[in-house]
Amino acid sequence: MAEILVLGAGMVGVSTALALQARGHQVTVIDRNAPGRETSYGNAGLIQTEAVEPYAMPLAPGALMQIALGRGYDVKWNVPGLLSQVNAVWSYALHSLPAAHRRASVVWGRLIRQSTQRHGPLIEAAGADNIIRRDGYIELHRTPAKFDKAQVVAQRFLDEFGVEATLLDSMQLAALEPTIRIPVAGATHWSDSWNCSDPGGLVAAYAALFERRGGRVLNGDAGDLHRHGAGWRADEATGEHAVIALGPWSPMMTARFGLNVPMVYKRGYHRHYHMDRPPHFPIADFGNSVVLSPMRRGLRIATAAELTRNPRLTPPQLRHGEKAARELFEIGAPVEAEPWTGRRPCMPDMLPVVGRVPDQPNLWAHFGHGHQGFTLGPVTAEILAEELEGGEGWAELAPARLRR
Repeated sequence: MAEILVLGAGMVGVSTALALQARGHQVTVIDRNAPGRETSYGNAGLIQTEAVEPYAMPLAPGALMQIALGRGYDVKWNVPGLLSQVNAVWSYALHSLPAAHRRASVVWGRLIRQSTQRHGPLIEAAGADNIIRRDGYIELHRTPAKFDKAQVVAQRFLDEFGVEATLLDSMQLAALEPTIRIPVAGATHWSDSWNCSDPGGLVAAYAALFERRGGRVLNGDAGDLHRHGAGWRADEATGEHAVIALGPWSPMMTARFGLNVPMVYKRGYHRHYHMDRPPHFPIADFGNSVVLSPMRRGLRIATAAELTRNPRLTPPQLRHGEKAARELFEIGAPVEAEPWTGRRPCMPDMLPVVGRVPDQPNLWAHFGHGHQGFTLGPVTAEILAEELEGGEGWAELAPARLRR
């Protein structure tokens, strides 16, 4: 049994702590904020078993032109935000080419298909079933051409990955989700996936479970990590091992220990809106680059990606998403005075970083899940915990790949 420090109290960090604790280790989680209050708080609340291919950069000429001219809403950028990570963005583009993306998808698909299986026991043990629905989400297709493409994708995902989905025409969609008030060409019901009405609350419930089982959550400075004899110390806690699970802040930490991590920081926004009659399902309106999720606080409108150093006070993606949402639903006023914003920790090769930090005994990395840290935290936590106890780990995820 070892004493282990886990730096970061998001979904990835708390899942790591639970996986190590289940193997008999004494674990302390350290974060400046309460569990689930940073990146894990801000997502669309989906546990996505159907997301078997990581998000590639749009490379079609028309899509690139839209991005360059600032006309689309899938990716927004400004010059300082792009220049600050230009090498990582270029590498991301290269890994988005078809052959490289297929290689990443083979690994990604093996991970993502385990997600509900790994979350299920934790949800039950944490007593969090009241914020979980297990009936999937709906992806809208507003035009016949997009609906035709969606049918091809659904069949391919079934054939290659075993993903179950139901294609709905306009009348079937209206029967399943009557709150949608305009006709669309069709929809895909991704029934394999689960959704959560309080993502930050689920992380907090997992953290409370960890504490009930004897773990410690310390509100402190994770950035204080340094060598302490043969082990590690951060703030007032010591351990034989330390795990860096700080999401978008992880590269600043690993650089101190000789591992330079290229990362694409995709900023996202969300805001909640009052609804008297919210939808039953989360609604993905990818044609408008937005996901609309019924949450405890209201309808959460969550945006796509933005490459900027600093958040915008009035993000255009959120304005556009609100307009699209008001076409679909009867929506009231915003619940918050200002939108929430955070950054997604995306690796250029689209695979998370999981395993031993090179040349640093007993220092481990667990970050870089991009858009899917909420989904994949418990999955990759098991991989890390296994390797820490002497297992082989996954070479495709190993931090050592970043030195090639």
